[in-house]
Amino acid sequence: MRPRDRELLLLLLAAVLAVVSYVAVYSGVFREISRWSLVYAGIFVVIFALLHLLMRFRLAEADPYLLPVAALLTAIGLAEIYRISPSLALLQGRWLVAGAVVFVLTVLLIRDPVKLDRYRYIIGALGLLLLAVTIVFGTEINGAKLWIRFAGFGFQPAEFAKICIVIFLAGYLNDKKELLSVPTGRLFGMPVPRVRYFGPLLVMWALSILLLILLRDFGASLLLLTIFIALIYMATSRLVYALVGMTLFGIGAFLAYELVPHVQDRFAIWLDPWATADTTGYQLLQSLFTMADGGVLGQGLGRGYLLFPDGRPVVPDLQTDFIFSAVANELGMLGAIGMILCYLLFCWRGFHIAIWAPDGFSKLLAAGLSAAFALQTFIIIGGVTRLIPLTGITLPFVSYGGSSLLANLMLLALLLMVSHRSNVVLRGTAAERFRLAEGG
Repeated sequence: MRPRDRELLLLLLAAVLAVVSYVAVYSGVFREISRWSLVYAGIFVVIFALLHLLMRFRLAEADPYLLPVAALLTAIGLAEIYRISPSLALLQGRWLVAGAVVFVLTVLLIRDPVKLDRYRYIIGALGLLLLAVTIVFGTEINGAKLWIRFAGFGFQPAEFAKICIVIFLAGYLNDKKELLSVPTGRLFGMPVPRVRYFGPLLVMWALSILLLILLRDFGASLLLLTIFIALIYMATSRLVYALVGMTLFGIGAFLAYELVPHVQDRFAIWLDPWATADTTGYQLLQSLFTMADGGVLGQGLGRGYLLFPDGRPVVPDLQTDFIFSAVANELGMLGAIGMILCYLLFCWRGFHIAIWAPDGFSKLLAAGLSAAFALQTFIIIGGVTRLIPLTGITLPFVSYGGSSLLANLMLLALLLMVSHRSNVVLRGTAAERFRLAEGG
């Protein structure tokens, strides 16, 4: 079966699940089946059908699994957001349309992802500019300074800064990987390069700690540094960079804990939410109760206890930071595990694309985007389940938020473009080898 035919088959399955989800949620909330639930589902199906047509004409050899997985996660997210707040679901639907436009423009304007390597310093500067704008003009919400408010809309520049920094690091590390990987000494029995080559690691460490202090957000800082550590390890295969990087982050996190009260509060809630059950620990405890209430099979879409009688969510910020709790409540432990498996499939296909990419920049770009996606997913699900301290980042494709949805659809487009180019080049190389062999 050709890649696009396989993609179409999986998209049809995602479309069926989307229609069932919307109808189930609508009937659970309003106790009737309305044509509006079918209209919303139809709009969703049309959007991804158009993206599939674009794939057929522009990216015919791209990976067939990424788009259906993204569609399924988006469908679950829209259904749960509608369950919590129909008005927010309508806004999220508009953001989905805008995200589809961003996806199309990314494919049509960039065409070849390798071209991004030529502008890596400009793109890297743009990423830093987005972070600087957030530091200067950001609005503090729940203690973290991650949002820009403009004309009644909230915008999270860090979502796009993440992609810009990955593109810059992919180009930079591809150029410097030989220097960074040449061992000239030993540290604790491990071969290590010259001390001066640890400069980029120190710079990224300083930047991450600066973000931790100025933005007062543990998640954004951790995400930035771990992306760099993952990329430099994949570029050089030197474990010492990962060990030194995590050691430096541990030192910086300790300093931030001593200096930033918000970070202290996050750790205190993580260690013992019961001590502040009526105040700062209330949100996390409600999240744990909500997930436990779902049991193994869940309460059913549209039938979980997610709202108080007055319409307030039982967990503050349920539609954004704690959307995973809503999924676990209505779909149960099996549904929550199924969602995690979808994320694992997305990340696996992303790293598979990186492995088969024919050039160094494409390899690091696909690996960096996949690592960023995986780390963001782990950080937010880990925070909601109390595995790690809670942060304010979103769950990709599922949480409510326009900037997150747009950025992740751009990330998806870049991965698919790398996949298409890799398959075209590899198949062309095989054909060329066959022709040469026949001529010989």
